[in-house]
Amino acid sequence: MRTIICVATLLLSASAAFASGGIWCNVDDPAVTFDLGAGVTRGMGGPTFNFRGDLEIKARPVGDHLRKTVFEDSNLTQYWLDGKELRLNIYREHQLADAYNYVELTILTKASDEGVYDGQYTLAIYDNAADTDKDGKPAELTGKVSCGAE
Repeated sequence: MRTIICVATLLLSASAAFASGGIWCNVDDPAVTFDLGAGVTRGMGGPTFNFRGDLEIKARPVGDHLRKTVFEDSNLTQYWLDGKELRLNIYREHQLADAYNYVELTILTKASDEGVYDGQYTLAIYDNAADTDKDGKPAELTGKVSCGAE
C-alpha cells in the first residue's frame, strides 16, 4: 500500500514539473543592456510568475536616476506568447521629488526556430527634467532583441 501511495505522489509531483516553463530576453548593444526573465505556467491562460529584469541605459549619465532600472512582477503590464510570437510590455515609473519619470520597454518578436524568438525592442524614456518643451513625448531607443521560451 505504501508503495502505491509513494508512486502516486511521485507521478503527481513529476506532472507539476512539466506544468511550467519560462521566457527570457536579453540585449547588449551600444544603447542599452537588459536581461529579463519569468516563469510561465502551461495552464490557466499561461500567467507569468517571478518576473524579474535589469535594464541599463548606456546613453545616460552615470549618476542619472533613469540609467538603471530593476523590473519586478508588477512592471510586466502585458505579455503574449504562442508558437509564433512573443510580445512583452514592461513599464516602470520613477518618482523624483514631485516629478514622475518612466521607462517603457516594448518587445515584439516572431519565432525563428523552436523556442527562439527574434525581433525588435523599443525603449521609451520620459524624463520630466529633460522635457524642456513640456510636450510629454518620451525619447526612444530601438534595436534588435533575441528571446527564448520553453
